[in-house]
Amino acid sequence: MLTTACVALSSLTFLLLGYGVARVPWRRPASPERGSEKGRADDATFTALHIAAMAAPALRAGLDRDSARKAVRHLRTLLGTDAVAITSMDAALAWEGPCTDDVLTYARATLAAGRAQVYPGKPQGPASGAVVVPLTVDGTVVGTLAAFDAEVSAALVRTVTEVGRWVSGQLELAELDASRRRALEAEMRALRAQISPHFVYNALTTIASFVRTNPKRARELLLDFADFSRYALRRAHDFTTLADELTCVDRYLLLERARFGDKLRFSMQVAPEVLPVPVPFLCLQPLVENAIKHGMRGRGGGGEVRVVVRDAGPEAHITVEDDGAGMDPECARRMLDDDPAREGSGIGLANVDLRMRQIYGDGYGLVVETALGAGTKVRLRVPKTQLSSL
Repeated sequence: MLTTACVALSSLTFLLLGYGVARVPWRRPASPERGSEKGRADDATFTALHIAAMAAPALRAGLDRDSARKAVRHLRTLLGTDAVAITSMDAALAWEGPCTDDVLTYARATLAAGRAQVYPGKPQGPASGAVVVPLTVDGTVVGTLAAFDAEVSAALVRTVTEVGRWVSGQLELAELDASRRRALEAEMRALRAQISPHFVYNALTTIASFVRTNPKRARELLLDFADFSRYALRRAHDFTTLADELTCVDRYLLLERARFGDKLRFSMQVAPEVLPVPVPFLCLQPLVENAIKHGMRGRGGGGEVRVVVRDAGPEAHITVEDDGAGMDPECARRMLDDDPAREGSGIGLANVDLRMRQIYGDGYGLVVETALGAGTKVRLRVPKTQLSSL
């Protein structure tokens, strides 16, 4: 997708050397080669790229009235025509300059044909001629780009066609961003579904057991459960702070400790300087839940869970370790490769691994160290500087 957009932009720049840029008023500062043919070509290329860069952020938001309004003036400057209009499938979204009343008529004809349409100029009107091209996303026509000018030349047709391809490339990137956001939201819903049923049932059953024998303890546990639920089930954001994530883990461990009593031991060692570091939402609790699930096996029904967070320069290094029965390393590999949405697939391990790699790159996936009888240690690294997820 990105390659297509870059090729279209390169082709667009070439065409603008012979058409639109000569009519653009903005110029970068003069260079020593400004008066030469090469200098003029360099200036034209730079100008085209600069104007395209100003239009791109709006288009990357998708095709609507607001994005069209922000982009259309830059597109008019890029083309150097009397007027430019952007339409959706059924409405004129934005225009710049003296467009004719035929905008929607021309757009509908272009949408029906599925290809560029040329309308020669008429004697009357300052912007009577038009070139209208379809805008597509993943092969589907979503709107049109129309350029109006008193003179409709072959160069104008080629240039508007290339600009339309470039705009379509930006809209496809916007759809790709939206698809990635939807995928991450679906993964978060799957993760919540894994957390909720068994843990909620066990937590409430444990709290109920204290209602008569120790009402004060039951009240404290209910508050811990409310805090945990408020955090884990809130409207998800891409990132939270490590401090908030660790608070969620602490509440979870307190509830599990109430359930297992002295059979469950846990410790947390955290470097204070990494507490403000941004981390993906719900990236630690599933690892702790997995450690408890496997750590309580094979040790007479008891076990210890250790959470360690270290400052490692540009990164925060986190380990979640248990002293349980461990597992075959091949089993651990299958857990990470499993479908994150499938019930029982490592209590969210695959989900966390997938999100870490999507956000930071493949080098930031989970590392699982385990062997039969040797417990399990899960490592993850988080850059201190938040990257954009979607």
